[in-house]
Amino acid sequence: MHTMTDQVTPSARRRRAHSPELKGELVARSLIPGASVSAIAMEAGLNANLLFTWRRAHLAAVAQGLHKAGAAQAVLLPVTVGSPKPESSSVPPPAPPRPSSGTIEIEIGMARVRLRGCVDEASLRQVVRALRELA
Repeated sequence: MHTMTDQVTPSARRRRAHSPELKGELVARSLIPGASVSAIAMEAGLNANLLFTWRRAHLAAVAQGLHKAGAAQAVLLPVTVGSPKPESSSVPPPAPPRPSSGTIEIEIGMARVRLRGCVDEASLRQVVRALRELA
């Protein structure tokens, strides 16, 4: 004879089991720079908090693995410290460091271009050349 406590109702909620392969794929996609964890979770039909939990666990495991591997493979090397050699006059001095952020706004004719972040000289020259051809 069964009592009410012995019966399992079909509507009882259970946690879904996700395969390690699915977790690994979603975590890998979420670690790509610029990826939206929320969008990836929504696409997979998951709550974003669950994917964030998987990411934290993955990153902690990777950090723990690197810590163990680094400790086992550490090697001390001999080092000699001396005075720096004088630079020859034929070598130009190094260019000053470029800022990693900022904005450049260029207007040529009816065109306006706004560049953000670190822009190398060659790319900037190509943009200006193309704008001149359009003007």
